[in-house]
Amino acid sequence: MKNNKNLLIGLIIGLVTGVSLAVMGWCIVTIVSPRTEKNGTAISEDGIDWTAVDEKLETIQRTIDVYYKDEVDQSKLVDGIYKGFVAGLEDPYSVYYTQEEYNELLESSSGIYCGIGAYLQQSDTGVSVMRPIPNSPAEEAGLLAGDIFVKVDDVDVTAEDVTTIAARVRGPEGTKVTVTIKREGEKDPVVFELERREIETPTVSHEMMKDGIGYIAILEFDDITLTQFEKAMQELQDAGMTSLVLDLRDNPGGNLDTVVKIADDMLPKGLVVYTEDKYGTKKEFSSDGTHSLTIPMAVLINENSASAAEILAGAIKDYQTGTLIGTTTFGKGIVQQVLPLGDGTGIKVTTSKYFTPNGNDIHGIGIEPDIELEFDEEAYQKDENADNQLDRAIELLQHSY
Repeated sequence: MKNNKNLLIGLIIGLVTGVSLAVMGWCIVTIVSPRTEKNGTAISEDGIDWTAVDEKLETIQRTIDVYYKDEVDQSKLVDGIYKGFVAGLEDPYSVYYTQEEYNELLESSSGIYCGIGAYLQQSDTGVSVMRPIPNSPAEEAGLLAGDIFVKVDDVDVTAEDVTTIAARVRGPEGTKVTVTIKREGEKDPVVFELERREIETPTVSHEMMKDGIGYIAILEFDDITLTQFEKAMQELQDAGMTSLVLDLRDNPGGNLDTVVKIADDMLPKGLVVYTEDKYGTKKEFSSDGTHSLTIPMAVLINENSASAAEILAGAIKDYQTGTLIGTTTFGKGIVQQVLPLGDGTGIKVTTSKYFTPNGNDIHGIGIEPDIELEFDEEAYQKDENADNQLDRAIELLQHSY
């Protein structure tokens, strides 16, 4: 049994260190800026002089035309305006997507895409590889966990978010992409050329362990995760599972609807999670209780368990249907909604906060385990099958009757 450090993971849009794709729904929206005319000047309700903004952009455009040394792709300048406008929110979770990026985003959330096969995470130091998929282009080329992206092809990506970088490394099957990374212990950047292949993200792994203990690891909540989870659960139940280890370590989150449906397969009847927007409007997501698990359960969590993973862990803790083991979770208690803008582009924007069934706000706080236990990295380095957190969960379940 290998520690979840070795589980198969794909290049999925995620949010370990804060960037989450928790899709609430899809709708066409038209953005209308409320403006009033005053002395021929367009003034927004927030007091922005849009006429002055337009004039300044024209001045910047003329300056670039006269002084910039190279030919300019005007469409990229326009995209830069939109990206910069959203960046003014100073919210790392809110992002503007070009047509190409938006299409890539839709593709990635399905769990099947063409790319390099690596799972990305975002932190204060930049976007890095969490782990490459075994037998993927990323693993075969030698990308390692912790490698920080510097360039994708000739584009500097040090200031870009995880979603944008993920979109850049994906592309048509058989095409090549050059990735430049910064690696700990290496003085100079390391360059890799990879050929993209079709990747089906394995978001769930499972096995039956000794004493009737089933093991399920959920690596990400994508569109395909529910089917994979229900198949794993059925196979374990058919094999005579009498207790369960649910591994949510290093799970960065994902699709809100997916995690709610998985919670519905496990929890008693009642509230799973609720969201609240800036207007105080609440939206509740509940379980009908028809598939409630009645067997003992241990849930493994760590500092990289975030967003949707915290929704599931938080609901299990509030209902006391399982024992949480590990370290405090990441603490991402906000939800993003992905909205098409009607012209093939899109925007991901933070729309609400979420709360556990007991009304706990975990944003910036995380969820504390019932049993605090740091992962023994030293033991793992000596033996990659060593997993003291999993061992503690097995021990707990063996004595749960």
